[in-house]
Amino acid sequence: MSPEPASADEPQIVRDIAAARRRRRLIFVSIFGLTWLVLIGAVLGLIARDFDVAFLGTWWQFILGGAWLTVVLAACSIILATLLAVLGAMGRLSHNPVINGIASLYVSLIRGTPLLVQIFFWFYALAETGIVLEPLHAGIVALGFNYGAYLTEIFRAGIQAVPRGQREAAEALGMSESMLMRRIVLPQAVRIVVPPIGNEFIAMLKDTALVSIISIQELLWKAQAAGRPQVRILEAIVFAAAVYWILTIVFSFLQERLERRLARGDR
Repeated sequence: MSPEPASADEPQIVRDIAAARRRRRLIFVSIFGLTWLVLIGAVLGLIARDFDVAFLGTWWQFILGGAWLTVVLAACSIILATLLAVLGAMGRLSHNPVINGIASLYVSLIRGTPLLVQIFFWFYALAETGIVLEPLHAGIVALGFNYGAYLTEIFRAGIQAVPRGQREAAEALGMSESMLMRRIVLPQAVRIVVPPIGNEFIAMLKDTALVSIISIQELLWKAQAAGRPQVRILEAIVFAAAVYWILTIVFSFLQERLERRLARGDR
């Protein structure tokens, strides 16, 4: 939040300091913006010679049409990942060796193999066993299971960050373990892990490009479909990259607003 303007009855030195801070901030923002413009201009200058603007004028709507599926795919996958993360974190903290072993194996196996390999497994390998998934379903499951493993560790850390004294106080009041988790631990843990979940969602937006390999018609798939026949891969990929960039900027802004809102309680 921007600082409130100094009142007229404040000492002159206070007003001078506030004015100096505003000048430094203005200079910083101006140089920052100029740096962006120079760097982006330099990149555009390098590719402008071979860039066909007419191609984008014809195909930009077709390529942009894949953006909505990219967002939907990421949203469905992060929901699945969050559900798996809650279960995985509970399993990792469980004193039951079987449950703990299952959760630990899930985290180790998923984090130890590439996402692209997992996409091939869910779509191609399972089909050989008779389990056939639609491309969209396979993409959601692959992304959800992959990010669920990483979010499991985030949730586990969030649960362990809840002060031990609160657990002990709840136990002294006679709360069962399940009630303690529902009413004391999980609400506070969720508040802690919301910002990391936002970071994972933004990363997932970009990783949705990998599911184009199984013919899901998201943003990258449409860019390739438009660029390859016309031999205009440069234009198609640059436009798709710009859309990904804009999406990450938008969701990063929303995440920042959410973090500020959550931080009000701490203040």
